[in-house]
This record gives sequence, structure tokens and C-alpha cells, in this order.
Amino acid sequence: MAWSRFRKKRDMPEGLWVNCKQCNQTLFTKELTANHQVCEHCGYHMHQAASERLETLCDAGSFVELWDDLFTKDRLDFIDKEPYPEKIRKSADKSGLTEGAIAGTGTIKGQPVAACSLDFAFMGGSMGTVVGEKVARTIELATAERIPAIVISCSGGARMHEGALSLMQMGKTSGAIARMHDAGGLYISVLANPTTGGVMASFAALGDVILAEPGALIGFAGPRVIRETLRTELPKGFQTAEFLLERGFIDRIVKRSDLRDDIATAIDFLWTYTDEQREKYVVRGARAETVVVARDALEGEEGEGEGVEGGGEATDRGPDAS
Repeated sequence: MAWSRFRKKRDMPEGLWVNCKQCNQTLFTKELTANHQVCEHCGYHMHQAASERLETLCDAGSFVELWDDLFTKDRLDFIDKEPYPEKIRKSADKSGLTEGAIAGTGTIKGQPVAACSLDFAFMGGSMGTVVGEKVARTIELATAERIPAIVISCSGGARMHEGALSLMQMGKTSGAIARMHDAGGLYISVLANPTTGGVMASFAALGDVILAEPGALIGFAGPRVIRETLRTELPKGFQTAEFLLERGFIDRIVKRSDLRDDIATAIDFLWTYTDEQREKYVVRGARAETVVVARDALEGEEGEGEGVEGGGEATDRGPDAS
């Protein structure tokens, strides 16, 4: 047989397959994406990008991103192994995001909502001034527009590179939720894996309805830190969604494939819209025609700042600001 008939083996393209972190089964990437990043063998919920979460949660063509011109500013000139702006640049290049959260408006089965989703791919979904600002604006917009607010948390907590400024976001977001509560609004909090630190200690734990993904790690400090600090063995399943459900901390564990239906059902039971509200967010053609007076008012209050790369800048409003 002539050797000329044989060709060099082609290299397998990267990204076609991925191993499940829980059962170690090899999964076809396209099938995994179609299954909302959930392992078909063991049901393990893998990382899902914030954009994917919002696209699968909202009606097709209805989600409109807001405040994408907010950029982090290194106010503390923070340096550890490398300057903070360099960390942001590398994380942006790797994740394709400009910050750790995406926010906007959309509809879920025709029901208008304001929604924000944190993305663990950008610096562990950590909460700095921009993430805190987007969460607060989402709550404030929902309050002003009289529509439900949904925040999907997936975060390691407050961002240490911004020091006390990141911790201030806990008060700011909690204050916005308190004002929504006083106005009779509806806030649904969704806890993904993981939801920890300052995020869990603030807006993630303050929902009128708190849903969690199966097996999600939920808590302030991690189990290892608590175990070493208390020098004791922790209960089986400690800080998992299932552990917290048994103790009444969360309302329901929802598979990712069922999240859209469950949220729509909760809104059906707990909220009533006017015809004018539905008309503002009705989907026409390929995109949603949004007429959001409150959004324009909120952006007008903040003004235009100088970001790291230009455009808007995260503001350092106090928790009592509106």
C-alpha cells in the first residue's frame, strides 16, 4: 500500500468536549449548551454566562441591556501581584465582558421585568462599584416602573481590590431593596453556584422570593474557613442549597431548565400589571420596543463620568441615595 494514501492526523479542535466536574463524564459542548450548561448524566449545574442566563430567562428578543457604559475606576491604585486595571483587562479579554454583571429589562412570558445577572467568569463575579451600581439601578428601575426585579447571583463576594468602596455596595443595594419593599415592589433573588461573601450578606439574601439552583454553594465564608476557624466538623451538605432549604433559608430549589417557568408562575401569583406597563415592553419584531421614562431619569441623575476606557463610571453613592 502506498504511503502517499495516508495523511497526517488532524488535530482535534479545542472546545468541542468538556468534562463534568462532578461525575467526570465527557460532554459534547453543543449539547451541553443546549441543555443550559447542565450535565445530562448527573444533573450538575455548571457555570453559565450571564448573557446566556438572561437570554434563556427572557422572551426571545425582549431583553435590552442597560448601563453597559459603566466601567471600573481604580480609585485606590491597588496593586498586589499586578495593578488592578491590568487584572480587569485580562479578565475582560478572557471572559468577553466589561464587568461582572449584565443588567437590563425584558419580558418573561409577556411579563415585564428588570433583571440583573452576575457572571463568575469576570473576576469571580465579585462585587465592586460597577456591579453594585448595576444591581442598585436594576432595583431602582423596577421600583420606579412598578415591575418585578430579578437578580441572579453567582459571586465570590465583595471585590477586595476596591476596599471599603466594594463593601459600601452592600449598604447601597440593601437600601435600594428596602425602598422597593416600602413601595410594595416585588424582588426575586436567584442563587447560583456559588453565592458567597458580601453578595450573600446583602442583596442576594433579601428577596421576597429566594430560589436556588441544585447543589449551589451558598454562605458567607466557605466551609473550609469555617471548619478551620471553629475547629469542628460541619454537618453533611453544609452550605448547599439543599441544606438551606431544609432550614427555611430559601423558598425553593429550581433546576435551570425550570427557572423561567417557576419565575413566571411566581410573578403570576404575586404581581399585577397595567395594560400600559405591558405595552412599554411588548416585543415587536426582532427586538423589544422599550419606553422607559424611569431609566432615562436614573441615567440623568448619575450623569456622564470618565471610565477607565471612557464612557460612564461607577458612582460611589451612599446607601441612602436614590
